[in-house]
Amino acid sequence: MSVSILALVGLIPILLALVLMVGMRMGAMKAMPIAWFACFVFAVMVWRLPVPYVFALTLQGISSAASVLIIVFGALLLLHTLQVSGGMETIQYGMRQISKDMRVQAIIIGYMFSAFIEGAAGFGTPAALAAPLLLSLGFPPMAAAVLCLAFNSFPVTFGAVGTPIISGFGASLQEVIKTAVDAGIFQSPEHFFKIIGQTVTFMHAPMAVVLPIFMLGFITRFFGPSRSWKDGFAAWKFCLFAAVSFIIPYLFIAWIIGPEAPSLMGGLIGLGIVMFGAKRGFCVPKDIWTFGEVSGWEKSWTGAIAYDEKGELKPRMSQLKAWMPYILIGLLLVITRVAVLPLKAWMNQYLVINFTNILGYQGVSDNSIKLLYLPGTVPFMLISVVTIWMHKIPGKKVSRAWLDTLKKMKAAAISLCASVALVKIFQGSGGFNPALAAQLAESGVSGTLPSMPMAMATAMADLVGSVWPVFAAYVGGLGAFITGSNTVSDMLFGLFQWDIAGQLNLSRVVIVAAQAAGGAMGNMICVHNIVAVCTVVGLSNREGDIIKKTFWPFLLYGVVVAIVAYSLLGSGYSSF
Repeated sequence: MSVSILALVGLIPILLALVLMVGMRMGAMKAMPIAWFACFVFAVMVWRLPVPYVFALTLQGISSAASVLIIVFGALLLLHTLQVSGGMETIQYGMRQISKDMRVQAIIIGYMFSAFIEGAAGFGTPAALAAPLLLSLGFPPMAAAVLCLAFNSFPVTFGAVGTPIISGFGASLQEVIKTAVDAGIFQSPEHFFKIIGQTVTFMHAPMAVVLPIFMLGFITRFFGPSRSWKDGFAAWKFCLFAAVSFIIPYLFIAWIIGPEAPSLMGGLIGLGIVMFGAKRGFCVPKDIWTFGEVSGWEKSWTGAIAYDEKGELKPRMSQLKAWMPYILIGLLLVITRVAVLPLKAWMNQYLVINFTNILGYQGVSDNSIKLLYLPGTVPFMLISVVTIWMHKIPGKKVSRAWLDTLKKMKAAAISLCASVALVKIFQGSGGFNPALAAQLAESGVSGTLPSMPMAMATAMADLVGSVWPVFAAYVGGLGAFITGSNTVSDMLFGLFQWDIAGQLNLSRVVIVAAQAAGGAMGNMICVHNIVAVCTVVGLSNREGDIIKKTFWPFLLYGVVVAIVAYSLLGSGYSSF
């Protein structure tokens, strides 16, 4: 069977997921298990893999997904704890008092606050949290949704304390990273993750400056009273001030510490600087711009939730007390991730769950689940418990926070386990190690067929050749669009991008970084994020209208990433 046919067969599960979720509007909880089953069938029927072996790969995927699910649970638990304590409403109240200019509010909440929440929680939380806040400040629901989706891009690669890079590439590139480390190319897997994080900052930094200016112009053009790009562009000084405030700590953390906290600390530090400056009018436009009277809005801008011009937020505690859980999280993440401190080694040593040789197949193993080192437990769950005492939350409200979190985990657990299981079957469908090949040979499997990602990489490389850097980011975006996650996109296409770079003699570091950037920008058009945002701002069944608008910043982002990728490749930035 030719590589082209194998590539088409391997692509079917991905296309199936796309058709089910986009064309038929089926949720990922149903669509991804169907896609996994299709992948399972093709692995057995076309790649001639033994059924028990494919089940072993599925279990490997589920064990890998468990680490991500613990992070998701901890992040959601913290968010729900703050909601029931009144801490989140207090934070919202404080933001509302800073400026009446809605361009300034858009940058503070949509850009800075979302970046911080993405760094701490990720997984679609920022847009779903920031959009209702903008709605409460008087933004049209459609404008609020589009803004928050577009801004939930450049922080995403480092979202949920680095999960897309560490867990995403850790799962998809586990074996090739080990080989590269053994060859002395990288000092350790952590060194590889840090290099990828450093490289991807080159691709995100330009858009961290360009995107806020573009989006303010975009919003004032399509939602402003005068329908003018100029109204948004007039706030360019404040956009530049915000971008610099975010980028400096963002770059410092990424280059000095690693990929776990750039967005979290960049967002937190930048938010404090920008709020301080905005209160004092620094770089704030002299005129106050708003969306005008609600009576003048177009019907298509609004939905089921009407803006209550008389509604008011109330401070339930001091701003410092409300922000303290996030401050503690930032501090804990830093002191537990710095290698020179003893906590990192200690947390990696205890309460570790290992999975090796699943169902007896050599090499079908997974990364250990380090319960103490996972940010879902420390600091998210830990700080959630501390917040109960700190904010004096009654027992009934605590129970509600935990129950709401558990309820929301069902869909995430099913879709993520199925997605990662599909990824593991993709990876395990070829390129066997010698010990595993000997085992499979007893079942009549030679292991000579290329894996599904390798088949697609070979076919695609033959088709587009040296212009692949133009497509690399958009493939990452497609992965996020399909799966709803930058992490799963990196799991799905990490090895694919690695193989293409190798076949085209391009820097694997640069191409994998472009994948990471693409998976982040894919959050703009990610079906899951759009559905979540539409739900919280009352725009259900309007997802298509939003995709039509977020497609343009998505397209622009991919062009910029391609330009940077070509520049890095041309400069000889990395030979590997």
